[in-house]
Amino acid sequence: MRRLRKYGFVAGFLAFPVALYSVFVIGPYVQAFQISFTDWNGYRSKLRYIGFDNFIRLFDDEVFWQALRNHGILLLVLPIVTVVIALFFAFLLNLGGGPRGAGMRGIWGSKFYRVVFFFPQVLAVAVVGVLFKAVYRPDEGGVVNGALIKVGFEPVGWLIEPDLALWSVIAVMIWQAVGFYVVLFSAGMAAIPKDYFEAAALDGAGRIRLFFSITLPLLRDTVQVGWVYLGIAAFDGFALILVLAGNKGEPDGATTILPVEIWKTAFTYSKVGYASAMGVVLFFLTVTFAVLTLRTTRRERIEL
Repeated sequence: MRRLRKYGFVAGFLAFPVALYSVFVIGPYVQAFQISFTDWNGYRSKLRYIGFDNFIRLFDDEVFWQALRNHGILLLVLPIVTVVIALFFAFLLNLGGGPRGAGMRGIWGSKFYRVVFFFPQVLAVAVVGVLFKAVYRPDEGGVVNGALIKVGFEPVGWLIEPDLALWSVIAVMIWQAVGFYVVLFSAGMAAIPKDYFEAAALDGAGRIRLFFSITLPLLRDTVQVGWVYLGIAAFDGFALILVLAGNKGEPDGATTILPVEIWKTAFTYSKVGYASAMGVVLFFLTVTFAVLTLRTTRRERIEL
């Protein structure tokens, strides 16, 4: 009876949030799957089912494949560069100062630097987009081009050159994400017993050896989580790209991604069924990436 009351108490607290999650998260997912098999335009009261026609059309849609290629670049570059930079700065903040007395320390002012690194996280994505739109302006009014012109270089069309536009957007995404992962990895490094570093330092291990032989192996689970989050972020980027490059994937589709195409197809072209099919594909791509990453990087837990 006591156990029954205990589980009943827990179930009572969980009932409301689970109901909210079911209605506002699971429900729309199920509805999107249903609509993807129709030609609904968003206005008709009845749905007309057309089977897998929307998914078949995707195979011949060049814009869809261009968006997938851009996601592939994002998926390759964003996690790798962000994790590498974040690990470097986190190591400096925690252990880069070398030995001090009986322990290890970070560089001077590390607490202040953590706040500075995390600052981009408190900015709304739209604010970041507007900020970097000013930074990337193609004339002397832009921050970067203004500096280039002053030293005698020609201005660069960061967001209007097809070969540069996507890379410019990726640079902004990395700038915005690095701070969070610096703090995340710093917390993971702080949990590693300092005795390991002290013993290795006494044996003559330098900072590079400390990082690759102690820090990185013991931080693997944290890096794995960060990698999954960044991979999911690589399948998003909707708000930032919409502000920086608009909804047409300018220039020449160089910055188009699936979330932007879904939004444009549904609300500009009124092809909600076709947009839902894109959303279903994006859902499975994201889930597949997360599952494969977790399974391929899984290992036995290291006991400290």
